[in-house]
Amino acid sequence: MMHYPLIAVLVLMADGESARATRSADDVIAKMLARDAERQATLHGYTAMRRYVIEVPNHHKRAEMVVRMTALADNSKEFEVVSASGWDSARKHVFPRLLEAETEAARPGVRDRSRIIPENYSFEMVGTDSVRNRRAYIIAIEPRTQNKYLTRGRIWVDAEEFAILRIEGQPAKNPSFWFKSVHFAHDYDKSGAFWFPVLDHSVTDVRVLGASEMTIEYFDYKPNDASEAKK
Repeated sequence: MMHYPLIAVLVLMADGESARATRSADDVIAKMLARDAERQATLHGYTAMRRYVIEVPNHHKRAEMVVRMTALADNSKEFEVVSASGWDSARKHVFPRLLEAETEAARPGVRDRSRIIPENYSFEMVGTDSVRNRRAYIIAIEPRTQNKYLTRGRIWVDAEEFAILRIEGQPAKNPSFWFKSVHFAHDYDKSGAFWFPVLDHSVTDVRVLGASEMTIEYFDYKPNDASEAKK
């Protein structure tokens, strides 16, 4: 016969699992923002490498660019192109515009317009999932405005560290008449004490060209220490 203390432990465990399973979306987002603020307070900027690849299968076009990114303490970003090859139009026009757009979006005062915060989104709990063997909450995000920096889709939030593991969706506002549709997925992972992007993949249905795919790989993250941030 099962002893009472063991029954009590099992009941408490079940209650704990139930409470975590039924946690509200707003509660998860609040914890996510609190944890993010704690991490940001100890992150004094960083450097990282990126590899961009654009492919248009229907037209056998491909271009690649490698850049070094410097993120400053105020979250603004600077880019240095290390190499570029392939499809001429992408190298001369698409890649530069991508870097300009991200530089603009990361500027102080503009960045808050794209953050996943209650001022920009409403949230709805969808369920739970496992992402790279980490338990995660799935939350639907709905933009409050048709802002070009916002996303309509879902986020996966780590159930232990309350960091975003994955974002999937489409822009709240179509960025161009030439784009019939855009769908993307962003993956994040932990590097040391911090969480950073590791992989982006997007598919854009472009008028005339057809489907265009872009992949961004992120690697070689090197956080600054406090003394480097003051230089």
